[in-house]
Amino acid sequence: EDLQKELDSYVGLSAVKREVKDLINLAAVERLRRQHGLPTADMSLHMVFSGNPGTGKTTIARLMARVYHTLGILSKGQLVEVDRSGLVAGYVGQTAIKTRKVIDSALGGVLFIDEAYALVNQENGNDFGREAIEVLLKNMEDHRDDLIVIAAGYSGLMEKFIHSNPGLESRFNRFLLFDDYTTDEMVEIFRMQCKKGCYQLTEEAQPLIRDYIAEESADDSFGNARGVRNLFEHVLVAQNNRLATMEKITREDLMTITADDVLRARGKVD
Repeated sequence: EDLQKELDSYVGLSAVKREVKDLINLAAVERLRRQHGLPTADMSLHMVFSGNPGTGKTTIARLMARVYHTLGILSKGQLVEVDRSGLVAGYVGQTAIKTRKVIDSALGGVLFIDEAYALVNQENGNDFGREAIEVLLKNMEDHRDDLIVIAAGYSGLMEKFIHSNPGLESRFNRFLLFDDYTTDEMVEIFRMQCKKGCYQLTEEAQPLIRDYIAEESADDSFGNARGVRNLFEHVLVAQNNRLATMEKITREDLMTITADDVLRARGKVD
């Protein structure tokens, strides 16, 4: 129940939340069937998370690891996060050793492979990434009772990755699409950052924050929630610079973010 509440507390992600709740209910019922001596389906819980950076993929993966541990599907519930560099070595035979070592550390939990599409080099058929995929597929089968693999990355590239190998297609049959956050959702994320740090926006600062986020997020490289956190830090730098010029600073001053702070963060004021 606590994990369900945590899931509900996340900003946005409405489609992902529905999918995750379906998976939780599926796993919970399967556990009850086992407890009552009933046959259970041979489920594959390996997943593909597709979407742009900063849309909550790692956060949801970490939550899923804890959920499956709570339900008794995973023995430990840890999340091990890697990318291509964590699996692929530069010499023949070393990639298999490196990949197995990472898999061993993930047993009992979730192995989260970020930018998984980078394992498939379409131009080079002899790329060592393919060796990592073969080792991964074998271990997904050998440890299917105590290992869940989540492959993540950009939507179009993840489709190419899954279709690059029949083994990947057969083992990854659950796809969660992480949409970009709307401006309203990113403003809410900013407000949550303020609440967490005991900061308060003045009435004049609030519309300026929305404008700041809308302007910056128009750039494709903004990074969703990650971009919002960067803006929050820029605003705090501006606030700190303002406070440094004051002779006497009250508790309220330390907690207040003004319109001037936001404008200075945006470079609108010298």
